[in-house]
Amino acid sequence: MKLTLEGIKSREEWTSKGYILPDYDIDAVRAKTIANPEWIHFGAGNIFRIFIAGLSQSLLSSGEADRGIIAVDTFDFDMLEKIYKPFDSLSLSVGLKADGSVVKEIVASIADYVKGDMNDDSCKKRLVQIAKNPGLRMMSFTITEKGYALRNMTGELLGVVKDDMANGPANPKHAMSIVTALLYERFKAGALPIAVCSMDNCSHNGEKLKASVTEIAKAWLKNNYVNQKFVEYIEDESLVSFPWSMIDKITPRPAKDIEEMLKGDGVEDMAPVVTDKNTFIAPFVNAEMPQYLVIEDRFPNGRPALEKAGVYFTDRETVNKTERMKVTTCLNPLHTAMAVYGCLLGYTHIATEFKDEDIHSLVYEIGYNEGLPVVTDPGIIHPKDFLDEVMNERLPNMHIPDMPQRIATDTSMKVPIRFGETVKAYIADPSRDVTSLTYIPLAIAGWFRYLLGIDDNGDAFEISSDPQLEDLQKAFAGVEFGKPESYTGQAKAVLSNESIFGSDLTKAGLLPKIEEMYVKMLEGPGAVRRTLHEYVSERG
Repeated sequence: MKLTLEGIKSREEWTSKGYILPDYDIDAVRAKTIANPEWIHFGAGNIFRIFIAGLSQSLLSSGEADRGIIAVDTFDFDMLEKIYKPFDSLSLSVGLKADGSVVKEIVASIADYVKGDMNDDSCKKRLVQIAKNPGLRMMSFTITEKGYALRNMTGELLGVVKDDMANGPANPKHAMSIVTALLYERFKAGALPIAVCSMDNCSHNGEKLKASVTEIAKAWLKNNYVNQKFVEYIEDESLVSFPWSMIDKITPRPAKDIEEMLKGDGVEDMAPVVTDKNTFIAPFVNAEMPQYLVIEDRFPNGRPALEKAGVYFTDRETVNKTERMKVTTCLNPLHTAMAVYGCLLGYTHIATEFKDEDIHSLVYEIGYNEGLPVVTDPGIIHPKDFLDEVMNERLPNMHIPDMPQRIATDTSMKVPIRFGETVKAYIADPSRDVTSLTYIPLAIAGWFRYLLGIDDNGDAFEISSDPQLEDLQKAFAGVEFGKPESYTGQAKAVLSNESIFGSDLTKAGLLPKIEEMYVKMLEGPGAVRRTLHEYVSERG
């Protein structure tokens, strides 16, 4: 059994083993999509392959759409060569239920893929052709939060962004510059309307995307590469919209037991690969079953009927409320707290870690008692119900092979929202005392301790990748494991950095509490566990 267009023609062989196969004419869908694309997506990784492409497949199966998606990756071209090309852009989706059963489906809605390389003439030609197509409705994104960043933690423009701004739209390299260049092609083709829709797991994602694109466009205007009308085109949401969204589906790295299960079914070539950008990825994608996507309904050139596939379409305010509910309270802060403490305490499985009484108490307090009181009910999804599902069904799901080490990736890009927004809500509310917060500060102190790269036993571990890791470790220079006296106030510079936490936590009065927790964790082997237990044992 081969995961190829030719291989899935043996339908009975697949269906007899429980696989759901596409029930539409794949060749016809791909021909229509390539000839007249309506949807192009940047970020060809796992969340796209199982969730976004899965939504498209649902519409194709129900007859609500006759075209799929064209995938673009601007970061990891090797992934396209190793995961897309050999398998004819098919994905094997494996949904993991809490009872241990699985849902296995072949997803064929990705009609084509293109390297996001504007320095490759053939790729550039194809991207420009897609961008200029009048029928193109949407550019969507799952490129992670760092994909939108133009600056480092000190506020300086990244070198690649400086080059793109100086060199203009001809051959840009940064993802945001490429998007801006493609919008410029669409502008030159007649100021054609389009929605530029981030589906990434970050706060105000549409705002971040628009801000980056606009900044690049204005730099090109200043350098005489574009005219003022192009900037006005990007800023006119009746022509170019940047809808906000909230996305939620836990999608861990490929699991060995799932690989073995597929091999046992007779599916060939399922082994994961590591790309030259160090992406660990497989022909299959395993993920939990629950999923949520809420999108601001602002599409100037029309949109797919994704509401018929379970997507919520609403206004910006409601999107913002659902996003705040999830990202600042009901899931993401819990994940980040578990990530840093999980690495420090030697866990490699989130659901196993969740059984740890101290960890469970920590995330319970962050979610229910510190976060939930300052979250506004968005109406379409009730916050407590969502949090209950996370705590009672999703995090305890032993069949989700998620790891603290994966979730700890890019933590510096996440803490402004996952913790900083709740802190800001306390500061803004005269009836609340921000210094009463204990468990969010404990999570932050745990992150600082994690940055040492030494676990609670005193053994070194590999810190997950983070674009600001080098700067953060420089900030904590001189701090040593087992020597609490080596701490001489290094945390102050980080806690006062508003680009990291979204506000100055020293002015908020949280410095003494976080310092006290952090210093206790430096005392030597077992200090992290003792400190964690001490504070969660004080729960009232």
